[in-house]
Amino acid sequence: MKNEYRITYMKDTITINTINVYYESYVEEGREKPTIILIHGFLSSIFSFRKLMPLLTEHFHVYAIDLPPFGKSEKSRSFFYSFSTYSKLVASFCAKKKLSKVNIVGHSLGGQIAMHVAKTYPDLVNKLVLLCSSGYITRPSRKMLAASYIPFFKWYMKRKLAESGIRGNLMNVVYDKKIVNEELELGYVEPFLDEAIFDALLVMYRKLENHLISNELNQITTETLLIWGKEDRVTPLSVGKRLHKDLPNSKLIVYEKAGHLIPEEIPEKIVTDIKKMINLST
Repeated sequence: MKNEYRITYMKDTITINTINVYYESYVEEGREKPTIILIHGFLSSIFSFRKLMPLLTEHFHVYAIDLPPFGKSEKSRSFFYSFSTYSKLVASFCAKKKLSKVNIVGHSLGGQIAMHVAKTYPDLVNKLVLLCSSGYITRPSRKMLAASYIPFFKWYMKRKLAESGIRGNLMNVVYDKKIVNEELELGYVEPFLDEAIFDALLVMYRKLENHLISNELNQITTETLLIWGKEDRVTPLSVGKRLHKDLPNSKLIVYEKAGHLIPEEIPEKIVTDIKKMINLST
């Protein structure tokens, strides 16, 4: 008799190092499947994977995390917003969920965090998938960091984010402008309706370190797939090519007519590439 398995969808909050972290998961109990952890980018949330997650569930146990202070996770001023802290948060999440040998998919800033996890906890990570990952960005200058302590700086940050508006910002991260609709706008603007996020972003601005540099990337031996949109204006293809050169066990795939927000633009192609990488049949 054929076993009947059921995929359970869960959305919940878990406390990690005193911070409340929101996550969503699709887990098929009793069935052996690879596990995927999804890590979103800057000013984003789990919402950015809304098209990708359902496509992955047939072949993987899927977990997606809202990084503090984004999405529905806690917007704390006491959290130390650094790459090392974020990578520890991901590792602690896996420990609490008893996950091992996970495959991490990181988009934009999430890609940088994914690389930090692979570098710091190599035994935890099976394979990496970097979607238009950020790379080679340095911290703000001392002058800008000093300015961040001036009382009006939070207002300045809010103004910069609002200048082009949510629609303008979304238009900048996609190739096909037709996909920018009301649903997309509401999904990305919702976390910013909570005023606390701006205080947290100010702390993040002060704490986030430099991105990994070449000699550090050379130490990551995890098999890595880089997927890029050729028309990416946020992290240009040149960043992808440089990461491909610095990551010793990597492959780069580039898609025409795709921008930075490829989880929204080409989710089917991404899933196909991930399945091939992890040697799963269709």
